[in-house]
Amino acid sequence: MHRRNFLKTTAVSFPLISRPSLFSSATLKPIIVSTWDSGLPVNREAWKILGNKGRSLDAVEAGARYMEDQLGCCVGLAGYPDRDGIVTLDACIMDENANCGAVAALERIKHPVSVARKIMEETPHILLAGKGAQEFALNNGFPLEPEVLSQDAKKAYEEWKIQQHYNPEINIERKQNNGPFAPYFFNDGTANHDTMGILALDTQNNLSGAVTTSGMAFKIHGRVGDSPLIGAGLFVDNEVGAATSSGVGEEVIRIAGTHLVVEYMRQGYSPEQSCKKAVERIIRRNKEKAKLLQVGFLAINRKGEYGAYSIQKGFTFSVKSEKEEKIHPSKFFYHAV
Repeated sequence: MHRRNFLKTTAVSFPLISRPSLFSSATLKPIIVSTWDSGLPVNREAWKILGNKGRSLDAVEAGARYMEDQLGCCVGLAGYPDRDGIVTLDACIMDENANCGAVAALERIKHPVSVARKIMEETPHILLAGKGAQEFALNNGFPLEPEVLSQDAKKAYEEWKIQQHYNPEINIERKQNNGPFAPYFFNDGTANHDTMGILALDTQNNLSGAVTTSGMAFKIHGRVGDSPLIGAGLFVDNEVGAATSSGVGEEVIRIAGTHLVVEYMRQGYSPEQSCKKAVERIIRRNKEKAKLLQVGFLAINRKGEYGAYSIQKGFTFSVKSEKEEKIHPSKFFYHAV
């Protein structure tokens, strides 16, 4: 057979081999996904905007602000303090045009996610930290809140000071609703956790994301995790998808985790597969260490398809669209002991 005819024949006979993907032909929009069981009421708040054909950026900010208003251990000024008894907040936000803003180690400001958006829209910078972030917030009309711990945070801090043992527990939100970890739950029984990450796709096919947290309880003063770092705790690429993370931020930073997840989606992997490959990257670095910690990734692609994967069993995420409102358990690598 002539070589040219052979190539034509084989091109028709054998389909192109592509990377595995769960992409469907139809786009599901609008849709919002967020980390943990506590994302369910967060999604409902964001849906007030997203469900009325609003912008995804406005929706994720609204969801994050709702979480910052709640009395929980790990987001907002009611969160657990660092080892010096000071509550410091981290947050970031990112839109469909790669515009982004972030704050780190911010004290006494109620809505760090909105400060992050103000940085994005009003300055040439992306990240402001500490006193500089606070001064910027005050200069832009954000009120200075009282320097006081919530009742639950104060109790937990006093108990922690007895031993001063810093050892974050895996999936602490799954513990029973009693003892010093009771603040990890809302009054309605939904779980709370260290980070609230939110991703949304709007009717204009635009993606945005936001993250807000008070960080790890009893951390060294000044510690900053992955949450406010673009490419670690959050990354949005409007051509591909978006991703967020939760868990031990130091491990996410080491691999630029959410940027890695988005790049896997760019290669054709589904959101879940992309999250899994990022988790496996962490595990390969140190398998024994990985058995003792939790990291979970959550992702959404341009078609509104979503997925998550975590190191340990117990990571969950919440979804809301016109067709669904549900909490999903994430697939995982290890069973936590």
